[in-house]
Amino acid sequence: MSKKRVLFVTQEMDPYTALGEISEKVKSLPKKAYSQYDVRILMPKFGPINERRHRLHEVVRLSGLNIIVDDEDYPLIIKVASLPGTRMQVYFLDNEEFFSRKNFFLDDDESVFEDNQERMVFFCKGVFETVKKFGWPPDIIHCHGWFTSLIPAYLKTVYKDEPIFENSVCVFSAYKTTLEEHFNDKFIEIASIMGIEEEADLAPFIKDGKVRLNAGAIHYADALVKGSDDLVEDEVAAIDAADLPKLEYLEEEENIEENLKFYNSLIEE
Repeated sequence: MSKKRVLFVTQEMDPYTALGEISEKVKSLPKKAYSQYDVRILMPKFGPINERRHRLHEVVRLSGLNIIVDDEDYPLIIKVASLPGTRMQVYFLDNEEFFSRKNFFLDDDESVFEDNQERMVFFCKGVFETVKKFGWPPDIIHCHGWFTSLIPAYLKTVYKDEPIFENSVCVFSAYKTTLEEHFNDKFIEIASIMGIEEEADLAPFIKDGKVRLNAGAIHYADALVKGSDDLVEDEVAAIDAADLPKLEYLEEEENIEENLKFYNSLIEE
């Protein structure tokens, strides 16, 4: 019997980045999951990730797509590396305009990049197009961080009729974030890809006139994980109120084991 497939989609991951709790949490979970599941990992290829040190190389058969963001075409380049100490493949989504800069989300003056909205939409849409190119239907898609927050929504709207995703269960791990405070009124327009209905489909991402990325992802996910122990109060309340499978915040070692049990329960349902 073939193994079930788990796709990790994350904005960061040690050893490629060391930005905070997401990098730390994601570094161990796929390694442990690999013993039970067929695992692949997708993340952005941010400029500070050293291609030579981590032995990244382009996957020509996967590259060559153009991703439309806000009516502009952006080439999608796919690179791959093996996660150290494993045979797992980590795939990096790259685009020169969005990811070649030497910082992640802030410039040298600690100002937020004005195009973080476009970068996020490019990445989230690119994830779906890359998986379609794989021809690899995931049983679980586990999303980590605000940069992945549109994936649950796109799965339930834009890509709902794609056969490759028809059995996919989307898990969203919510982490504390403040970067969304810098998103502007154009977010809904930018995130409205391929005929998505702005008012109906993206309304869960707006609260009190402000962009709330975790809130939208919580609304659309099939299962939820409290990735941070200091989420804002209304996000904790939304997770607690959701009639969905959920996992409370746990420290790293216990977190790994409980996540694997969580996956098993989702697949068996």
